[in-house]
Amino acid sequence: MSDKNVKIAGQLDLSSITTYSVKNRHNLVTIENMAKPGEDQVPDWGNADFDELVDRILAARKNDRPVIWSMGAHVIKNGMSRYIIELMKKGIITHIAGNGAGSIHDFELAYNGGTSEDVPTAIEDGSFGMWEETGRWMNEALQAGSKTGKGYGESLAIYVENNPERFPYKDDCVFYQAYKNDVPATYHIALGTDIIHQHPIVDFAAIGGTSGVDFKKMCYSVSRLDGGVFLNFGSGVIGPEVFLKALSIARNLGYPTFKITTANFDLVDLGDYRSKIGYEDPLYYYRPRKNIVNRPTSCGGKGWHFRGDHKETIPNLYKKVMEKGKPVPAYTCGLP
Repeated sequence: MSDKNVKIAGQLDLSSITTYSVKNRHNLVTIENMAKPGEDQVPDWGNADFDELVDRILAARKNDRPVIWSMGAHVIKNGMSRYIIELMKKGIITHIAGNGAGSIHDFELAYNGGTSEDVPTAIEDGSFGMWEETGRWMNEALQAGSKTGKGYGESLAIYVENNPERFPYKDDCVFYQAYKNDVPATYHIALGTDIIHQHPIVDFAAIGGTSGVDFKKMCYSVSRLDGGVFLNFGSGVIGPEVFLKALSIARNLGYPTFKITTANFDLVDLGDYRSKIGYEDPLYYYRPRKNIVNRPTSCGGKGWHFRGDHKETIPNLYKKVMEKGKPVPAYTCGLP
């Protein structure tokens, strides 16, 4: 059987894939719908333990300890970027960690002012994810960064910096603003999960290499986490798994990482999330419960799970920090 798209037995060749310009795409999320910190009304949301978490965040920063912000892509899609950027600028967030989808939505908003296509219709004809500008520019950025040993997040930010005419909305781009404010923005990639992996220009070695650099940056931040805080917003797999491995590496190398605070924010109702449950309970397999809330704090510290929509929890966190907080030092914490 002859197949023009098979050049190596058992593998599809991607060079003949058809891409489309994003200019005519309908976007479900736009820059105009982004929330405005300090202007938008903050929705009612609260939890008996929320004030204690905020106090621990502020104490961590007062003592020059890190506050790591891990998130899934829906934080960006929910229009929360400006809250994150403001918390970085004010010295609260010291490290941003995300998955590939989060970087893509952030990148698309920065150049296109809109992101998030209608997947159910686009998958029918194979046009899903085949956006020329997104796939080409992101892959170009990562391949250039890989050649000079840069990480994934830094590679994207440098590309934006070097091509400002393409990115009219870069002021609202999380990874770019992280770069401008000397905050590490790391992206932890599972190959085959992101639309830029579908494109003819893709170089998986470059993607893996830059993400590998970012993992080492994450390990560095986690190794300084004693007295610090790890926050996870909506990442159900990548964030919890990367955090647990980074924590194991830090402890294996002898770094004291036991007096830590962790908090997971999601829509999932975990009930008594500190109780012991067995394999027969489906919630046992919800990774943030184990890998963020309970296991990392077993030798000290404290972990929470807060149930709520990102549009509720993030504005309330920002509001509480601003109400209670005072100017905090820039993050140094052992940096050379």
